[in-house]
Amino acid sequence: MSIVDQCPCGSHQEYAECCEPFHLGIPAPTAEALMRSRYSAFARGLAPYLLRTWHPSTRPDRLDLDAGMTWRALQIVDTVNGGPGDDTGVVEFRAIARSADGERRVQHERSTFTRIDGRWLYVDAGTGPLVRDR
Repeated sequence: MSIVDQCPCGSHQEYAECCEPFHLGIPAPTAEALMRSRYSAFARGLAPYLLRTWHPSTRPDRLDLDAGMTWRALQIVDTVNGGPGDDTGVVEFRAIARSADGERRVQHERSTFTRIDGRWLYVDAGTGPLVRDR
């Protein structure tokens, strides 16, 4: 019996069929797909991918990932636009991790994305529209 390499993004798909194609250069079709692939890149330590999918106006010069951080789960809370026909989108998410000392961490963002020349890029965190009343 072979072990399935499940994608870290929580899609319940194999990594090779989910986020890996984006990591290898295929453009993500939606802002949410880019968000999921960026989470998977954090989980797999793929700093070059994270930098490549970051908008140049907000991208840091370098990115040092915390090797002691274990990313455990991704929860998509809300999306606004960001579809194949849009040029901007917002994805609200919670990323759950454990630090090297076992402390639970939750990163909660409402991230903005833009599409330039057919490629979605992460712009920044926390500037998207307010959460809708439910």
